[in-house]
Amino acid sequence: MRPDRTFDGADALEIESAGRGLRAHRYCVFCSIVAGREPANVIYEDDRVIVFQNILRWAPVMLLAMTKEHRTQMELWQDIGEVARVAAEVGARYCPGGYRLLSNFGYDAMQSQEHGHVHIVGGTHLGPYA
Repeated sequence: MRPDRTFDGADALEIESAGRGLRAHRYCVFCSIVAGREPANVIYEDDRVIVFQNILRWAPVMLLAMTKEHRTQMELWQDIGEVARVAAEVGARYCPGGYRLLSNFGYDAMQSQEHGHVHIVGGTHLGPYA
């Protein structure tokens, strides 16, 4: 979540009913996409996982894979199995020459959204790591 963005009114908090009970969190654009309140080009969707195009275009293929349930990055990676499987399948389909699966943890790594997600990046030679 961007530290410089503020929220007020009805959009300030969303309440999510999860298997672990009710939990409140600040407005989440990914939760809004899952709920159909925000537009997205959805590539894959099942009962628990969604993959859609990233609005950023740093590479020809930039997709985001995540659980539909709001989880932090740490919570996602503690149970990454289903999202990892889907991300690998989608990556192989859309980037037959190769792809990267990656996640950013925290401000220094440029994590921009609290909702845990995996980037699927490819469609070109990606070069060396940063």
